[in-house]
Amino acid sequence: MSTPAERLAFDADAYLAWEAEQREKHEYLRGEVFAMVGARQEHVLVALNVASALKQRLRGGPCRAYVSDMKLRVAAADAFFYPDVMVSCDARDRVAEHYLEHPILIVEILSPGTEAFDRGAKAAAYRLLPALREYVLIDIAARRAEAYRRTEEGDWLLHDCRPEDGTCRFASVEVSLAFDEIFEDLPPTD
Repeated sequence: MSTPAERLAFDADAYLAWEAEQREKHEYLRGEVFAMVGARQEHVLVALNVASALKQRLRGGPCRAYVSDMKLRVAAADAFFYPDVMVSCDARDRVAEHYLEHPILIVEILSPGTEAFDRGAKAAAYRLLPALREYVLIDIAARRAEAYRRTEEGDWLLHDCRPEDGTCRFASVEVSLAFDEIFEDLPPTD
């Protein structure tokens, strides 16, 4: 997410109708519309690596992995987003045409232009999703991930995934991904 599009007064229904006519994607938060900007190659590669690995490991089960072209509705926040990767195990999302509402896992790949929003307003909105059990932020520059996991009591706890661990565990779907797999095809860091 980058900069607000031209100032338009939208409610959720008007946004959906307007968005369906647009060539570019736009996110929506409480009446404000934000144009999505193109991602850098490394961002796209990491998102694809994670989504592909999750799809492969979840094959044959009730859960599906989705990439950033699938919209997410957060009704409690009056918002629509395009997460980099989502996983839903909910039958209602399997039949949804335009947006999901019940993901168990959301993964965002951090970039300098979106990091503050991904950690702030977007994370706050995501925490309002009753089905969400895990929100993962992947930092390409640091080659690490932060997994925020909802406890049984409803609190959110941070679990760091560091390269020296070798893998990052996505507890919500009981899948571990090797760092080499997450960052495959990226040049090594210094």
